[in-house]
Amino acid sequence: MENKNTKTSFADYQTDSHNWVTLASGEFYPDVLEDARLLYAPVQILFGQLLKSSESSSRLLLNISEVAESWMRIQLARVFRKYVSPNIPVEMLKKKSKAQEICDQFGHEFRPIYEVQAAFTSRPNPDEALCALLWEYKSRGKKGYDLTERFFDMFNAYFPDLVIKGPKRAGADIRLGTIFEDYPKPDRPVDFIIYEANGTDILAIGFARYDSDRGGAQEDDRTGGYRNSADEILGYAQSRNLSLKIVFINDGPGLLLGSMWSDYATLEQSWQGKIIVATLRMIPERFTVSWLRA
Repeated sequence: MENKNTKTSFADYQTDSHNWVTLASGEFYPDVLEDARLLYAPVQILFGQLLKSSESSSRLLLNISEVAESWMRIQLARVFRKYVSPNIPVEMLKKKSKAQEICDQFGHEFRPIYEVQAAFTSRPNPDEALCALLWEYKSRGKKGYDLTERFFDMFNAYFPDLVIKGPKRAGADIRLGTIFEDYPKPDRPVDFIIYEANGTDILAIGFARYDSDRGGAQEDDRTGGYRNSADEILGYAQSRNLSLKIVFINDGPGLLLGSMWSDYATLEQSWQGKIIVATLRMIPERFTVSWLRA
């Protein structure tokens, strides 16, 4: 499939950018509440039981860390964060091995247990507001997984003679240290790698993200991180005489916010001919075998 489109860069699409982004399907409020209550009522019941049997907020966290089932423990950690310590990230709270360390280092800042008990009992059980908050975590990342899956399906349809590898939905990122033995930052994560039909010769390294809402510092962090990744990867390729390209598949309404579109256009031009930034709708027009192999 070769490109017959007159647009040659990501910047060329900016005048009608809204026509080139894909909006992921969402869920309506309060329609989600029935399912949210069914899913998270047991979490709140167990949290209440642990709360009653804990003499301190630190003991409550330690009791949560002893819950064997991973999904339940993570949900309890999220409830703990809301009621007891909103400044500690869930990623830290959900680790069983970190519980005692967190208590030692941050326990003095925990909300006192009697205040937690009073606050918890002041709410209905199940608490629909809390159910709705937990439901938001449930769908976090889904839009990104949907984007990657759709891209893989499109790629395989348009380029049956090439090979794409990586997690199609959830799964561990590819670390470049497992691809290149002497890569300077072996833990560098990427989302997919495109190969020739032999599955050995690498044509491109790729990243895929769905931007629901981006702006300000988040916007700068995303494009800045991508720029650093591109410079690192293409600098390595140049030093090894490797003909690698970088593909950024980005989609979603967040691209229309602030300077995001212009920032991606600048990123694409930073290594002339080596980088493509595209939404799903651009793939048939912009993504070509000749560019990959050039």
